[in-house]
Amino acid sequence: MPELSDIHYIKELLSRHDFRFSKSLGQNFITDPELCPRIAREGGAEKGVSALEIGPGIGVLTAELAKRADRVVAVELDKALLPILSETLAEHDNVEIVCGDALELDLTALAREKFGDSPFVVCANLPYYITSPLLMRLLESRLPARSITVMVQKEAADRITAAPGTRECGAISAAVRYYSDAVKLFGVPRSSFVPQPGVDSAVMRLTVLGEPSVSVRDEKLFFRVIKAAFGQRRKTLANSLSSGLSLPKAECARAIEASGLGPNARAEELTLPQFAALSEQVAALC
Repeated sequence: MPELSDIHYIKELLSRHDFRFSKSLGQNFITDPELCPRIAREGGAEKGVSALEIGPGIGVLTAELAKRADRVVAVELDKALLPILSETLAEHDNVEIVCGDALELDLTALAREKFGDSPFVVCANLPYYITSPLLMRLLESRLPARSITVMVQKEAADRITAAPGTRECGAISAAVRYYSDAVKLFGVPRSSFVPQPGVDSAVMRLTVLGEPSVSVRDEKLFFRVIKAAFGQRRKTLANSLSSGLSLPKAECARAIEASGLGPNARAEELTLPQFAALSEQVAALC
């Protein structure tokens, strides 16, 4: 099989299958031959471990995962790619393609069916529009994966892995930190894809925690507080909570004070333990 990241082979392959790129699906295929081996390696694909891939495209990353992992199950939404994948992955008998929408499939049930109790990792090259909803779906469903390694737009990676107190920190940063230890691994220039996107990308790894990083009595309220706090981030925390939770500002201010926070505290400054303490005080108001 020719090098799947070779741009001349990609163009010939797609032409032969009369394939047309879908802008709505955010399709960009990898042309850097060193990129997928590195993603597979840093994503934890190895002997004794299986891999769940989201959006295999023409199978560039899939093939690298198959060389290292015991088994690979790849979920692909675009039916037009199925005959291409049958060709490009023909030499790998440990790969199975599942046609479906990762945002709608029960991925936990799929992993249980395909991997049983065996350890597995998640790897993916994600289009921007699916990044946040898919990551939160994977984390909220308590998918029993060791880690989730994904390539996304650089700005998305900066936000998701942002630490408290930084400009990029937001609700998604806090939510991801609740379920995992997130780290940005390396950047990927836009020249590594065809068609070339208008932005650079980055690869990040979320190491899934056995238990949430903080203990809260009402998880749903905890996330409501986080969402409200970042809803109007230019305002003080009291104003943001009052607006986002429909509570009197004076009561929100008392909850903030009772949590040990200053009157001028802002959402991006708070650590997860501080959000947990704040949600407990807000619970008393509700």
